[in-house]
Amino acid sequence: MTFDPHSPTPRSGRWALVAAAVLWSLSGVFVKCPPLESLPLADRGPLIACFRALAAGVFVLPFVNWRRVRLTRGMWPMVVSFALMNTLFVIAMTRTSAAAAIFLQYTSTLWAFVFAVIFLREPVRRENLVTLGFCLAGIVWIVVDSWHGEQFLGNLIALGSGMAYGGVVTTLRHQRNEDSAWLIALNHLVSGVIVLPWVAWNGLVPTPEQAGLIVALGVLQMGLPYMLFARGVRTIAAQEAGLITLLETILNPVWVWLLWSETVPTATLIGGGLILAGLVLRYVAFRPTPDQNGSQP
Repeated sequence: MTFDPHSPTPRSGRWALVAAAVLWSLSGVFVKCPPLESLPLADRGPLIACFRALAAGVFVLPFVNWRRVRLTRGMWPMVVSFALMNTLFVIAMTRTSAAAAIFLQYTSTLWAFVFAVIFLREPVRRENLVTLGFCLAGIVWIVVDSWHGEQFLGNLIALGSGMAYGGVVTTLRHQRNEDSAWLIALNHLVSGVIVLPWVAWNGLVPTPEQAGLIVALGVLQMGLPYMLFARGVRTIAAQEAGLITLLETILNPVWVWLLWSETVPTATLIGGGLILAGLVLRYVAFRPTPDQNGSQP
């Protein structure tokens, strides 16, 4: 396959989305590797979240079309939501299983629907109600099972990251005419800068090995896949793109199990299966009408 960024095709777009999903799925591989696991638990999440985001933002900067760069008031809810999602997800990954963290983050589709109905006054559609039911059942199954366990707090934080990601999805709708690389760089850089004062105040300094892993995490697991995703959705419908990127939820816990032997609680598998079932039904069983295709959360 020839990679031509100036004339993307549906086939190359699908491969770009597959590659993005695979790279996104590496978050658990990095966050749970022994050098980063050796960081104090209280500091690990914010430190990784900070420098991961900064590394990703710097990586994307050369791809920005500076002639189209601008700041609008509508971008601030987006960057705040993204910063919350970035920080909460990494913290959750350090405090619960990779499977629970990624499954609960993917409830973003549910929250995007809720936010769109409440704040944008969008109509309630059948496919979103189906997803709502499955996701709520999955959330209850995962979170209630850990009620008295050490992972309960991590699962709640992961659920918060899903809510924040839902805010990102909702607010991104109003940025369709902006340069995608600029939005990606802005989101990541602001995410890192917001956490940086806390990291500096607490004197958190990673070792060279840890710093290298965090930079690799930012570039390979954040910056590059977001660029691939932006390229893929230029030729692939939102429904198909959403279905392809569900690969991340399957691969993430598999990599962590293969490399770091992290087991997944049965309740997490059942709850995650319910969440995935709702998302698959939404993307496969329900076909959007032409006027809905560009506005689905």
